[in-house]
Amino acid sequence: MENTKKAVEMPDLEILFDLADLFKVFGDSTRLRIMYTISDNEMSVLNIAESLNMEQSTISHQLRVLRQNKLVRVRRDGKQIYYSLDDDHVKKIIEMGLDHVLE
Repeated sequence: MENTKKAVEMPDLEILFDLADLFKVFGDSTRLRIMYTISDNEMSVLNIAESLNMEQSTISHQLRVLRQNKLVRVRRDGKQIYYSLDDDHVKKIIEMGLDHVLE
């Protein structure tokens, strides 16, 4: 019997390095907690810090990492800055990881 499964083409090495870097960002529990907290609505640093019972400086630092990796986006309203997940892909990655862990 012939195997009709199509082989998946290996991405370029540079793409795989970028993917590994993305997963490293997800490898921090504080960043995961932040992303989970803002997964359904945007929040300010103060609200995130209060919600997670953490220092604002810690939250700000981790949000900077998340922004640099295009996992969260920013909306400015006057002097107030609000953070939310960048897009639905980020939420799906979190949900799929959670499903796998709970399996």
